[in-house]
Amino acid sequence: MEQPAHGGEPAGAAGDAAETLDHPLPEGVRRRVVALVADAFGGLTVAELPAPLRQYARFTASRRAKFAGNAMAAALESDLLFRQRIGERFKQGQPELAGAVETGTPPAAADPVDVAAAAYVLRPPGWVKLVAAAGEEAQRVDAERADEAGRRELERLREELAAARDRSRGETEQLRHDLEAARKEAESLHRKLRSAQSDVKRGEAALRRVQGEIDAARAEAAAQVSSAESESRRLKARLGEVEAALEASRRTAREGRSVEDMRLRLLLDTVLDAAQGLRRELALPPVSVHPADTVDAVEPGRMSPKDIAARALSETDPALLDQLLALPQAHLVVDGYNVTKTGYPTMPLEKQRLRLLGSLSALAARSGAEVTCVFDGAELAAPVLLAPPRGVRVLFSKPGVTADELIRQLVRAEPPGRPVVVVSTDREVADGVAKAGARPVASALLLKRLSRLS
Repeated sequence: MEQPAHGGEPAGAAGDAAETLDHPLPEGVRRRVVALVADAFGGLTVAELPAPLRQYARFTASRRAKFAGNAMAAALESDLLFRQRIGERFKQGQPELAGAVETGTPPAAADPVDVAAAAYVLRPPGWVKLVAAAGEEAQRVDAERADEAGRRELERLREELAAARDRSRGETEQLRHDLEAARKEAESLHRKLRSAQSDVKRGEAALRRVQGEIDAARAEAAAQVSSAESESRRLKARLGEVEAALEASRRTAREGRSVEDMRLRLLLDTVLDAAQGLRRELALPPVSVHPADTVDAVEPGRMSPKDIAARALSETDPALLDQLLALPQAHLVVDGYNVTKTGYPTMPLEKQRLRLLGSLSALAARSGAEVTCVFDGAELAAPVLLAPPRGVRVLFSKPGVTADELIRQLVRAEPPGRPVVVVSTDREVADGVAKAGARPVASALLLKRLSRLS
């Protein structure tokens, strides 16, 4: 390898300066030069590489040629030392071609592109002519190759054109036959179409005629249906009125008969129970009354009228309520809130009801009397979920009806003669039920009686 001469310039620098290319390297020569540098690149150390090329030191030859081609070409042109090192590597790899190029007698059989690339790297005297001659030869070869390829392409195109013409003639003949057949078929279709259009017009006329007849029949049928529906509605309304009247008559007769039968049966049971109670109370003997027994006199051991008067009880004595409930078929009607607000007004309404109903259940079980407890429905914020205790009927007044009115309705529903006891401190309630034949008692009396049960 040549060493730098005086001032840092290697030997041969004057020759390089004298010979320069007046036009760019042919593209084929340039690619071959880049490939030659990429191959020789790997034999150099990193220190021997120009600074711009050191980053590609670890690349393979193909990757260096791909990514660093321009940088290597520039370094080869501008860095004489780098070019000499590449030349040395080339001489070692291809000594015969390098020696022939340096002597100016390249082999005639050598590739002009390889000769031009070697001359560009080695730069022997007359290297520009070698590069130019190689470039011209390469261009000539390329032109010949292009001419040959053009001739082959032209021949191929001529063959394709001839084949296309043959196909075109065949297709034209076929199209003519197809066109003639299509023309005949079209004429046949036109004749069929004209016949079909005539048939359609006749069918449309017949359809319009039939449609008119159908519309007329529908209109007549609709009128008849409307008339029949009107008559049916009238008959249904009349039938409904008759059925409603008949049902109302039956219901009235049934309710009247049922209520009267119930009232009569209850009254009869009351009379029979009263008669049996009187028989037991008076201890009547089974024998008939003798005439002597009708004489008014005082017998030894019998109670005098004075003694009977002494048996009267006070209105506040709980025993009075026991005597009333002991009457046959007795019915106890209780003004619920009137009693609870008299006895335990501070408790919530729900607890008032539960306490009273529990006590009334025990009283009904002990006395055997019918017990009905009435509460005012206006006091309720929502429906009451209450299971009535055994032996006690629980009723709430409907909206717009007070508990007092419901109590009076219960008393009026009883048959005359049945013992009905109404518990209420309300004077208006007491007076009203007394006029209807019931026996009013104060709420305090019931509370005293219930307190004995607990």
